[in-house]
Amino acid sequence: MKFLSVLVWLNLAFICPSIGQVVGKVFPEMVAETVEDRKVTLPSDVKGKFTLLGLAYSKKSEDELRTWFEPIFTKFVQKPEGLLAGMGYDVNVYFIPMFTGINAAAEGTAKRKAMKNLDPQLFPHILFYKGELKTYKEALDFEKRDIPYFFVLNAEGTIVYATSGAFSDQKLDAIEDVIE
Repeated sequence: MKFLSVLVWLNLAFICPSIGQVVGKVFPEMVAETVEDRKVTLPSDVKGKFTLLGLAYSKKSEDELRTWFEPIFTKFVQKPEGLLAGMGYDVNVYFIPMFTGINAAAEGTAKRKAMKNLDPQLFPHILFYKGELKTYKEALDFEKRDIPYFFVLNAEGTIVYATSGAFSDQKLDAIEDVIE
């Protein structure tokens, strides 16, 4: 598995150089809130196990981020019936819509809509970020506004895998290979 993880990383580094450049960096500190207004500070509050983060900072990228909800929830969060305790994945999973600039005012409305329209099982896995974008855009190489970005952090908060764009089984498999 480690060989496959290295192969995936090398593939990313050469095919998507900007995404490959964030691998090996510590995820920049971000304070976000759950639907219930509980603050979560990344990466410090998630240290100790792998963490999968999906970030979006435009309406179009947020819509695309939602296409990842079900497959990621099913693969990494939901515990199938009959699974023994301790089996499956022990990974933090967060989807983070980012409200920046003029859109920051919409954060409260987005929280209320999430509580109304989303499956309550997703609530603990959705964080809302409100603030400036520049730090994250520079540190995480956000190049395109209209696509979501995904990062896998190791137990220390270092980015060990990054991808972006539309959901695909191939991307999900690569994330799984890194987390295993």
